[in-house]
Amino acid sequence: MKVKTQSKKVNKAWLNDHVNDPYVKQAQKEGYRARAAYKLKEIDETLGLIKPGHLVVDLGSSPGAWSQYLRRRLSPEGAAVGALNGTIIALDLLPMTPIEGVNFIQGDFKEEAVLAQLEEMVQGRPVDVVVSDMAPNLSGVGGVDAARIELLIELALDFSKAHLKPEGALVVKVFHGEAYDHCVKLFKEAFKVVKPIKPKASRDKSSENFLVGIGLK
Repeated sequence: MKVKTQSKKVNKAWLNDHVNDPYVKQAQKEGYRARAAYKLKEIDETLGLIKPGHLVVDLGSSPGAWSQYLRRRLSPEGAAVGALNGTIIALDLLPMTPIEGVNFIQGDFKEEAVLAQLEEMVQGRPVDVVVSDMAPNLSGVGGVDAARIELLIELALDFSKAHLKPEGALVVKVFHGEAYDHCVKLFKEAFKVVKPIKPKASRDKSSENFLVGIGLK
Protein backbone atom coordinates (compact mmCIF):
# COMPACT_ATOMS: atom_id res chain seq x y z
CA MET A 1 0.00 0.00 0.00
CA LYS A 2 2.81 2.40 0.83
CA VAL A 3 4.31 1.95 -2.62
CA LYS A 4 0.99 2.77 -4.27
CA THR A 5 0.49 5.83 -2.05
CA GLN A 6 3.98 7.07 -2.83
CA SER A 7 3.37 6.48 -6.54
CA LYS A 8 0.16 8.50 -6.36
CA LYS A 9 2.02 11.33 -4.61
CA VAL A 10 4.72 11.31 -7.29
CA ASN A 11 2.13 11.32 -10.09
CA LYS A 12 0.21 14.13 -8.43
CA ALA A 13 3.39 16.18 -7.97
CA TRP A 14 4.38 15.62 -11.62
CA LEU A 15 0.89 16.55 -12.81
CA ASN A 16 0.94 19.71 -10.69
CA ASP A 17 4.36 20.70 -12.07
CA HIS A 18 3.21 19.93 -15.62
CA VAL A 19 -0.01 21.95 -15.40
CA ASN A 20 1.82 24.96 -13.94
CA ASP A 21 4.81 24.71 -16.27
CA PRO A 22 5.11 27.97 -18.27
CA TYR A 23 6.39 26.08 -21.33
CA VAL A 24 3.37 23.77 -21.26
CA LYS A 25 1.08 26.81 -21.16
CA GLN A 26 3.05 28.50 -23.94
CA ALA A 27 2.90 25.34 -26.08
CA GLN A 28 -0.87 25.17 -25.67
CA LYS A 29 -1.19 28.84 -26.55
CA GLU A 30 1.05 28.63 -29.64
CA GLY A 31 -0.32 25.31 -30.92
CA TYR A 32 2.67 23.07 -30.26
CA ARG A 33 2.01 19.43 -29.39
CA ALA A 34 4.62 19.42 -26.61
CA ARG A 35 6.82 21.78 -24.62
CA ALA A 36 9.82 20.08 -26.30
CA ALA A 37 9.43 22.54 -29.20
CA TYR A 38 11.07 25.22 -27.05
CA LYS A 39 14.15 23.07 -26.48
CA LEU A 40 14.87 22.94 -30.20
CA LYS A 41 13.85 26.58 -30.59
CA GLU A 42 16.46 27.71 -28.04
CA ILE A 43 19.17 25.51 -29.55
CA ASP A 44 18.38 26.85 -33.03
CA GLU A 45 18.21 30.49 -31.94
CA THR A 46 21.50 30.15 -30.02
CA LEU A 47 23.43 28.56 -32.87
CA GLY A 48 21.48 29.57 -36.01
CA LEU A 49 21.17 26.04 -37.35
CA ILE A 50 17.88 26.01 -39.31
CA LYS A 51 17.55 28.21 -42.39
CA PRO A 52 14.99 28.52 -45.21
CA GLY A 53 15.67 26.08 -48.03
CA HIS A 54 17.19 23.48 -45.72
CA LEU A 55 16.65 19.72 -45.85
CA VAL A 56 16.17 18.62 -42.23
CA VAL A 57 15.78 15.09 -40.86
CA ASP A 58 13.90 14.76 -37.55
CA LEU A 59 14.64 11.45 -35.78
CA GLY A 60 12.38 10.38 -32.91
CA SER A 61 9.83 12.92 -34.07
CA SER A 62 6.59 11.82 -32.36
CA PRO A 63 4.39 13.50 -31.15
CA GLY A 64 5.68 16.13 -33.59
CA ALA A 65 6.65 19.26 -31.64
CA TRP A 66 10.11 19.45 -33.21
CA SER A 67 8.68 18.89 -36.69
CA GLN A 68 6.14 21.65 -35.98
CA TYR A 69 8.95 24.04 -35.04
CA LEU A 70 10.96 23.08 -38.13
CA ARG A 71 7.89 23.55 -40.33
CA ARG A 72 7.32 27.06 -38.99
CA ARG A 73 11.02 27.86 -39.25
CA LEU A 74 11.07 26.91 -42.94
CA SER A 75 7.84 28.77 -43.73
CA PRO A 76 8.33 32.18 -45.37
CA GLU A 77 5.72 33.58 -42.97
CA GLY A 78 6.63 31.41 -39.98
CA ALA A 79 3.20 29.78 -40.32
CA ALA A 80 2.03 26.33 -39.26
CA VAL A 81 0.42 25.81 -42.68
CA GLY A 82 0.87 27.08 -46.21
CA ALA A 83 4.06 27.67 -48.19
CA LEU A 84 7.21 25.82 -47.16
CA ASN A 85 10.74 26.69 -48.26
CA GLY A 86 12.61 23.49 -47.52
CA THR A 87 12.10 19.79 -46.80
CA ILE A 88 11.40 18.00 -43.52
CA ILE A 89 11.62 14.23 -43.18
CA ALA A 90 10.47 12.86 -39.82
CA LEU A 91 10.83 9.35 -38.44
CA ASP A 92 9.61 7.60 -35.33
CA LEU A 93 8.80 4.16 -33.99
CA LEU A 94 5.46 5.56 -32.79
CA PRO A 95 2.71 7.00 -35.00
CA MET A 96 2.57 10.77 -35.51
CA THR A 97 -0.48 12.82 -36.44
CA PRO A 98 0.26 14.37 -39.86
CA ILE A 99 1.80 17.85 -40.07
CA GLU A 100 1.31 19.74 -43.31
CA GLY A 101 4.47 19.61 -45.42
CA VAL A 102 6.27 17.06 -43.20
CA ASN A 103 7.15 13.67 -44.73
CA PHE A 104 6.75 11.02 -42.03
CA ILE A 105 8.09 7.46 -41.82
CA GLN A 106 6.90 5.18 -39.04
CA GLY A 107 9.47 2.55 -38.16
CA ASP A 108 12.44 1.55 -36.01
CA PHE A 109 15.55 3.53 -36.94
CA LYS A 110 17.65 0.54 -35.82
CA GLU A 111 16.23 -1.60 -38.65
CA GLU A 112 17.99 -1.68 -42.02
CA ALA A 113 14.70 -1.59 -43.96
CA VAL A 114 13.58 1.60 -42.18
CA LEU A 115 16.97 3.25 -42.72
CA ALA A 116 16.72 2.32 -46.41
CA GLN A 117 13.28 3.94 -46.55
CA LEU A 118 14.70 7.12 -45.04
CA GLU A 119 17.62 7.15 -47.45
CA GLU A 120 15.23 6.66 -50.36
CA MET A 121 13.25 9.70 -49.24
CA VAL A 122 16.46 11.77 -48.95
CA GLN A 123 17.10 10.90 -52.64
CA GLY A 124 20.84 11.44 -52.41
CA ARG A 125 20.44 15.11 -51.50
CA PRO A 126 22.90 16.49 -48.94
CA VAL A 127 21.18 17.04 -45.58
CA ASP A 128 21.64 20.40 -43.84
CA VAL A 129 20.63 19.42 -40.31
CA VAL A 130 19.76 16.21 -38.46
CA VAL A 131 17.90 16.60 -35.17
CA SER A 132 17.33 13.63 -32.87
CA ASP A 133 15.09 13.55 -29.83
CA MET A 134 15.37 9.75 -29.79
CA ALA A 135 15.62 8.17 -26.35
CA PRO A 136 15.49 4.54 -25.27
CA ASN A 137 13.16 3.17 -22.64
CA LEU A 138 15.36 3.51 -19.55
CA SER A 139 15.62 0.46 -17.28
CA GLY A 140 17.34 2.13 -14.34
CA VAL A 141 20.33 -0.19 -14.80
CA GLY A 142 23.24 2.14 -15.56
CA GLY A 143 25.24 -0.08 -17.91
CA VAL A 144 22.19 -1.23 -19.88
CA ASP A 145 20.83 2.30 -20.28
CA ALA A 146 24.24 3.65 -21.28
CA ALA A 147 24.51 1.05 -24.04
CA ARG A 148 21.01 1.84 -25.33
CA ILE A 149 21.70 5.59 -25.37
CA GLU A 150 25.06 5.13 -27.09
CA LEU A 151 23.53 2.91 -29.78
CA LEU A 152 20.92 5.52 -30.77
CA ILE A 153 23.53 8.29 -30.83
CA GLU A 154 25.95 6.17 -32.86
CA LEU A 155 23.17 5.44 -35.39
CA ALA A 156 22.35 9.16 -35.68
CA LEU A 157 26.08 9.89 -36.08
CA ASP A 158 26.51 7.22 -38.76
CA PHE A 159 23.56 8.59 -40.73
CA SER A 160 24.87 12.16 -40.34
CA LYS A 161 28.39 11.27 -41.47
CA ALA A 162 26.92 9.62 -44.56
CA HIS A 163 24.40 12.31 -45.49
CA LEU A 164 25.22 15.70 -43.94
CA LYS A 165 26.70 18.58 -45.90
CA PRO A 166 30.30 19.26 -44.81
CA GLU A 167 29.11 22.32 -42.85
CA GLY A 168 25.95 20.56 -41.61
CA ALA A 169 24.87 20.01 -38.01
CA LEU A 170 23.61 17.21 -35.79
CA VAL A 171 21.59 17.75 -32.60
CA VAL A 172 21.04 14.76 -30.30
CA LYS A 173 19.49 14.20 -26.90
CA VAL A 174 21.82 12.66 -24.34
CA PHE A 175 21.67 12.03 -20.60
CA HIS A 176 24.27 12.73 -17.93
CA GLY A 177 25.44 9.34 -16.77
CA GLU A 178 27.69 6.51 -17.87
CA ALA A 179 27.19 7.19 -21.59
CA TYR A 180 27.74 10.95 -21.54
CA ASP A 181 31.56 11.23 -21.77
CA HIS A 182 31.75 8.59 -24.50
CA CYS A 183 29.07 10.36 -26.54
CA VAL A 184 30.97 13.66 -26.26
CA LYS A 185 34.13 11.83 -27.42
CA LEU A 186 32.28 10.42 -30.45
CA PHE A 187 31.04 13.90 -31.34
CA LYS A 188 34.52 15.43 -31.03
CA GLU A 189 35.89 12.76 -33.34
CA ALA A 190 33.23 13.55 -35.96
CA PHE A 191 32.72 17.34 -35.78
CA LYS A 192 34.87 20.46 -35.80
CA VAL A 193 32.63 22.23 -33.28
CA VAL A 194 30.87 20.44 -30.40
CA LYS A 195 28.56 22.28 -28.02
CA PRO A 196 26.62 20.80 -25.07
CA ILE A 197 23.40 22.74 -24.36
CA LYS A 198 20.86 22.46 -21.56
CA PRO A 199 17.87 24.49 -22.83
CA LYS A 200 15.76 26.39 -20.31
CA ALA A 201 12.74 24.29 -21.32
CA SER A 202 14.58 21.15 -20.18
CA ARG A 203 13.53 20.59 -16.57
CA ASP A 204 16.20 21.14 -13.91
CA LYS A 205 15.44 17.76 -12.34
CA SER A 206 16.09 15.97 -15.63
CA SER A 207 19.54 14.59 -16.53
CA GLU A 208 18.63 15.37 -20.15
CA ASN A 209 21.09 17.43 -22.16
CA PHE A 210 21.71 18.04 -25.86
CA LEU A 211 24.88 17.73 -27.90
CA VAL A 212 25.33 19.78 -31.06
CA GLY A 213 27.99 18.96 -33.62
CA ILE A 214 28.70 21.41 -36.45
CA GLY A 215 30.96 20.86 -39.47
CA LEU A 216 32.07 17.33 -40.27
CA LYS A 217 35.78 16.61 -39.96
